[in-house]
Amino acid sequence: MSENWRKAGWAGAAIGVLAAGAAAGVAVERITVGRGLRMKARLALDAAGDYGSLRGTEGTCRAEDGTELYWESDELPDGQALDDKKRRTRRPAAPGATVVFCHGYCLGQDSWHFQRAALRGVVRAVYWDQRSHGRSGRGVAQAEGVPVTIEQLGRDLLAVIDAAAPEGPLVLVGHSMGGMTVMALAEQFPDLVRERVVGVALVGTSGGRLDEVTYGLPAYGLGAVRRMLPGVLRALGTQTELVERGRRATADLFAGMIKMYSFGSRDVDPGVARFAERLIEATPIDVVAAFYPAFQTHDKTVALQRFADVPVTVIAADRDMITPPEHSVAIKETLPAAELVVLENTGHLMMLERPEIVTGLLTDLLARAGALPAAATVGTHDGRSTAGSAAQPGR
Repeated sequence: MSENWRKAGWAGAAIGVLAAGAAAGVAVERITVGRGLRMKARLALDAAGDYGSLRGTEGTCRAEDGTELYWESDELPDGQALDDKKRRTRRPAAPGATVVFCHGYCLGQDSWHFQRAALRGVVRAVYWDQRSHGRSGRGVAQAEGVPVTIEQLGRDLLAVIDAAAPEGPLVLVGHSMGGMTVMALAEQFPDLVRERVVGVALVGTSGGRLDEVTYGLPAYGLGAVRRMLPGVLRALGTQTELVERGRRATADLFAGMIKMYSFGSRDVDPGVARFAERLIEATPIDVVAAFYPAFQTHDKTVALQRFADVPVTVIAADRDMITPPEHSVAIKETLPAAELVVLENTGHLMMLERPEIVTGLLTDLLARAGALPAAATVGTHDGRSTAGSAAQPGR
């Protein structure tokens, strides 16, 4: 126990360094705004926005180790599942393309809220929660002390595809860890990619070398922090309740850190920033600990070549400190035919910060992949509509 707490002390120091930039802004807020008022503001933001409220046809499936994975599908108006009686009397039409959205680390399927709102009724889409995230079950293997691997996440994605989209063309969309999940699927199941995948979008993700990312910090001493961090997180993961209480007690600092590492501009909608905060704070510390080591050894550069024959869109953000734009440039170098777009004044959660641009890029990809008619009308999160292949600002 004393060893765990010694490591926890080191964790406090490391987290203090990471939080320094956020803390400066939070200190000013503490002087001018009382804690009670800030709490009321958070509750008001939670009530005012409908972010994360979209729901679809629910489904679950089992990963190879028994973990329950939760998914939802948004069907086309004429593509609803037939009941048993109709199945006996009517032959269903051949399935069209399905877009499968894979979310990132410490997030959930609701992180695609704006894209989901825009694409509803336009294309069949599947959204799922990765193991131990959102509404999916805790990893069965992880409960027994087996660490998560990116390869496991790729097999989880296959289980979701088998359950939610067993036939027809696929367009795979992955943000951050979700992009790595897509790469792991390609590495292990090349036949599926060759036979069914018609398009891929890799959003704020990396093919490898994440152990070199500095997270915007000075390189000096970062190596030692990296070596200690997995053990520190494991130690903190055994004290989940205590850590969560501490996180709630330092909510202002936590919110400042999330904003600093999630967004690149200062004019982010407060409701969207609060939505991101809720998504991330819903991830318990033991889940954070179980996934973190996998990123340090992630290397799927070779697997990326499985997508050489299909349209690929790579979206990066110039102020992303989690997966810096250089990682997207490296993906482009592996896939020369891919379209690379770097968004300006934007951070890691680009699908929330620049929703219409990201949605437009995805719409263009769907059209190029033959999964969406070029003249299709795609909605926006504020109720407007745009042409499916219209050029987007900032490209």
